[in-house]
Amino acid sequence: MARAKLDNLKLYYSIGEVAERLGVNASQLRFWESEFKHIKPNKNSRGERRFTKDNIRQLEEVEYLLKERGFTIEGARKEITQAKKPVVGK
Repeated sequence: MARAKLDNLKLYYSIGEVAERLGVNASQLRFWESEFKHIKPNKNSRGERRFTKDNIRQLEEVEYLLKERGFTIEGARKEITQAKKPVVGK
């Protein structure tokens, strides 16, 4: 499925907008947020999540690992952690 282009004028996206973009429901996004500690959306005074473009990219990476590559939650967590480690040597 083709991804819609992000609106360059918007700084924050609601959980509904992000869920629709990724083709999942809001509870799935809340679950991923609890499992992947690097995903930290801002919250307004009412506690509503406001996702940045970086948050959306992080969620897209999680979705790719889980749905396309078939990783488990733990496997995806390890893959993300390993990808962020600097390469030493060479």
